[in-house]
Amino acid sequence: MKRISRRMGFKIMAAAGFLISAVLCIYGWHSGILTSGDRLQSFIAGFGFSGIFIFILFQAAQVVFPILPGGIGCLVGVLLFGAWRGFLYNYLGICMGSVLAFIIAKSYGKAILHRLFSEKLIDRYERWTSEEGRFAKLFAVAIFLPLAPDDFLCYLAGTTEMPLSKFTIIILLGKPLAIALYSMGLMAVFTRVTALIGG
Repeated sequence: MKRISRRMGFKIMAAAGFLISAVLCIYGWHSGILTSGDRLQSFIAGFGFSGIFIFILFQAAQVVFPILPGGIGCLVGVLLFGAWRGFLYNYLGICMGSVLAFIIAKSYGKAILHRLFSEKLIDRYERWTSEEGRFAKLFAVAIFLPLAPDDFLCYLAGTTEMPLSKFTIIILLGKPLAIALYSMGLMAVFTRVTALIGG
């Protein structure tokens, strides 16, 4: 019963997170913050230099709390800070969050998976952990690609015998390409959509 209530609590949190994100996106769109790079930069500039740290912390938090929209964060990073700085801040935040998720899973074990993720997702990837050497290879490939459920896989890795040092190396080497591809893809879609609306 306790496990069911916790799972329901996380589902409510996920729904609330999605609703809040949707409301913020609608507000940002109608106010012009999300349809104009200049307005978005001016909005963040209001926070001063701390805006950079706020963004990095947001990107870290969206990994640890997978109810937050990480994909939107990658796009916002590029729009706010430009291609290179946006990539750097995305990279720093996501890597920090990935390592933290791994450490949390090391502390709480597989129970944390059932509290944060669906049973369907767990069942789909848990077989990867049947052989430790095999998991490390599959994990490295998945992190290298932009469409894998990275947040979940970071938690899953923490439930295996993989040491933190090995995990960190995989994250640091595997994330750059995935973040770059993800950011460029979202940027292309955003540019296309805003051009259609503006036209």
